[in-house]
Amino acid sequence: MKEATNSGSEKKSMVLINTLSVVIPVVVAILLGIRTKLDLGEWTTVLPHLNAVINSLTTIFLLVGLYFIKQKNIQYHQYTMTIAFSLGACFLVFYVIYHLTNASTTYGGEGNIRYFYYTILISHILMSLIVLPFVLRAMFFAVTKQFIRHKKVTKIAFPIWLYVSVTGVIAYLMISPYYIH
Repeated sequence: MKEATNSGSEKKSMVLINTLSVVIPVVVAILLGIRTKLDLGEWTTVLPHLNAVINSLTTIFLLVGLYFIKQKNIQYHQYTMTIAFSLGACFLVFYVIYHLTNASTTYGGEGNIRYFYYTILISHILMSLIVLPFVLRAMFFAVTKQFIRHKKVTKIAFPIWLYVSVTGVIAYLMISPYYIH
């Protein structure tokens, strides 16, 4: 069965996906570099904790989504993956708000655990940059019912996305004692 595509519309969508895949990390990097922070109130200090919950839920929904597709339950797979995608969007918004309003937290661990933390953190950051265009494409192909292409891109996107969500929680657990309350 041939999958439906609209080349003009798809080209515009791919340009948008590629643009977002570059603009989002650049904007986040710029925001991280801003020294003067906005004052949106004390509530922003809870955002790292909320983001850890979001990353944990994302991990669960990714795994449940994998289970559903392996069971050929497409409808529940769509629900769970849409929730995982939405959680990722919420994470990004809260991450940006937190870093617009709070100074970055310095990791206080010493010795070999410090090297482990930075290995987790750096790999998490790098993989989060790599996974974005794959996840956006996977969602686009699913929404446009291009399931062969969706399946092909998710073979790359899924393990990276799962790694990013799990290492996000690990990095949080390791740095959480050093957050200023």
